[in-house]
Amino acid sequence: MRYFLPILIVLLSVSCKKGKANFVVSGTLTDLTFSNNLTGATVKLYQVPVASSQEQLIETITSGADGSYSFTFPRDKMEKYILKISKQGYFEIQKEVFFSELTIKEDNIRNYATTAKSWVKLRFINTVSSASDHLRYIKQEGKIDCQDCCSKDEQNYYGALDTIIYCVNDANTNYSYYYWIIGTPNQGLKSAFTTPFDTTEILLDY
Repeated sequence: MRYFLPILIVLLSVSCKKGKANFVVSGTLTDLTFSNNLTGATVKLYQVPVASSQEQLIETITSGADGSYSFTFPRDKMEKYILKISKQGYFEIQKEVFFSELTIKEDNIRNYATTAKSWVKLRFINTVSSASDHLRYIKQEGKIDCQDCCSKDEQNYYGALDTIIYCVNDANTNYSYYYWIIGTPNQGLKSAFTTPFDTTEILLDY
């Protein structure tokens, strides 16, 4: 009996210390437009239970002056976790981190980068026209596959025209399209260098 009590105390001590393990997900956010840390970004961490599509918010933090962020949260069995990163004037980041990818032995480093937004104002004017006039253009350079991105497919317009189309783009990059006025020798490339957080016009008057 005198040996049993110390052993029981040791076992209880180990059990109390063990507790529930935590995951740590941390990293650095980068502003590719200005080659700098992305400070002041809102970073939200969600969990998605197994066999569910419901996103449950765990915590919201703000990235530091060095672009760093860090979450510490319980190692509950989940299907996955989702990081949503946003800042005014920048493209949002959304990344999935599956439970099977995480470890409790060390910090799980996830570094991400984004760019500032800019916009292109495409204006097409053909006020002295006939019904047979045919404009065709297709994007050559510019951001694709995002919300508010303009189509990369061929576009066609007919007859009289005074139209404006807004397209979002990565700041400090080129936006361009090639155009044809069908049935005429009028064709060429239109382009502009887009300014961060601002709108640049590309005018085609034919």
